[in-house]
Amino acid sequence: MIATVFSEETEINAFRVLIVDDEKSMREFLSIMLRKEGYAVTVAAHGPEALSLIEKEIYDLVISDVKMPGLSGIDVLKAVKAAAPSTIVLMMTAFASTETAVEAMREGAYDYLTKPFKIDEVKLVVRNALERKQLQDENSRLKQVVHDRASFEQIVGRSDKLTKVLDLIRKVADTNSNVLISGESGTGKELVARAIHYNSRRRDRPFVTVNCSALPEPLLESELFGHMKGSFTGAVSNKEGLFEIANEGSLFLDEIGDTPLGIQVKLLRVLQEKEFRRVGGTRDLKSDVRIVAATNRDLEKAIAEGRFREDLYYRLDVIPIRLPPLRERPDDIPLLVDVFLRKFALEMEKAVMRIEPDAVALLCQQEWRGNVRELENVMERIVALTSGGTIGLEQVRDCVPRSSEDAVAMTLPSNGLDLEGVMATIEKDLLLKALQRTSGVKKNAAGLLGLDFRSFRYRLSEYGIR
Repeated sequence: MIATVFSEETEINAFRVLIVDDEKSMREFLSIMLRKEGYAVTVAAHGPEALSLIEKEIYDLVISDVKMPGLSGIDVLKAVKAAAPSTIVLMMTAFASTETAVEAMREGAYDYLTKPFKIDEVKLVVRNALERKQLQDENSRLKQVVHDRASFEQIVGRSDKLTKVLDLIRKVADTNSNVLISGESGTGKELVARAIHYNSRRRDRPFVTVNCSALPEPLLESELFGHMKGSFTGAVSNKEGLFEIANEGSLFLDEIGDTPLGIQVKLLRVLQEKEFRRVGGTRDLKSDVRIVAATNRDLEKAIAEGRFREDLYYRLDVIPIRLPPLRERPDDIPLLVDVFLRKFALEMEKAVMRIEPDAVALLCQQEWRGNVRELENVMERIVALTSGGTIGLEQVRDCVPRSSEDAVAMTLPSNGLDLEGVMATIEKDLLLKALQRTSGVKKNAAGLLGLDFRSFRYRLSEYGIR
């Protein structure tokens, strides 16, 4: 006989508990006790009945006797773990033996209860077991959220330049090689760093970030390498550094180009020797950390100017990844607009909006000096200020940066100017920018400037542009 028992107070999301025991009195005792605790309880009289239930339902907790006719409790334990590895299993028996307990724990049992037991003891063990289950489930959900946020799908775009970057990331993610990501602010360097980590063999270990430009040298040194109590004013206790916290994982050094030279020397030692020393410490500590660094600066220029160590640069630049600015991949702008439109409509609990083609075209014409981050901010502003279900040209025009939209403005010098020469310079500059934005596709560049193809081609020839 199989029976399901629910208390009147049981909620839909109550923990589901399965009790397996061939003694009717024990089944009833446990079911009544756990029902009063608010659990959704199911009972089975023997192993085969339990297996039948396990095939149809996923339980949070299974409490099974060890010795039963037919299938033993160990067999039930194995079946539960095969069907639902996250289910917690408690074993109970009146014939306790070390061998049986060891076997049960080896097969994945959470704990082992010896009959007869006290009610409070059972309640405590069950409560602890289910709290552990809850923590495991929450941890799994958080890992999934992190994975989703760090997946390649979060890097939006189909342009050739971005596709090449994604192909490179996929190739190098599961190596241990250091990576140097370069690109303008707002291009998504940290997003790429997370994608590299969470698609590598280190994905289950820490991903730790630090902005090297945000801290003065003494604090940055302490943050990276840790310190010992009393090593400087304010060091009231020993502190682990990020190299310790990120051990066996990845350390993302953002804005590495702003790192002081004194810190660069210590970073070089870690990369070369795989060891470091805390501030004020006397013992060398081993380090197993993959470095992913990022910069928006020209490091080769910084080397030439003596602001960045060449030897550190070559240690970091094992796998160079350059992220193109948004103006070099204009074909991705409509995709990003759609993604941000849906994102902010959901966050602001607004109905799904649509954006008119001419409004998208205006967005595609912007410089986006702040890159994807700037576009995201503008789309958030547009969604926040739009009350209807459609975003038109006027709503976008009110939100885009004026400096990008307005025509070229100049002042007239007191001694006059060469108007034809100035106009020619402006025209040539706009022709080049249109070609750059359309990746050299002349037909599209002509469209950006409102010219027919023949007129556009004539102007290219006039200025010697190929």
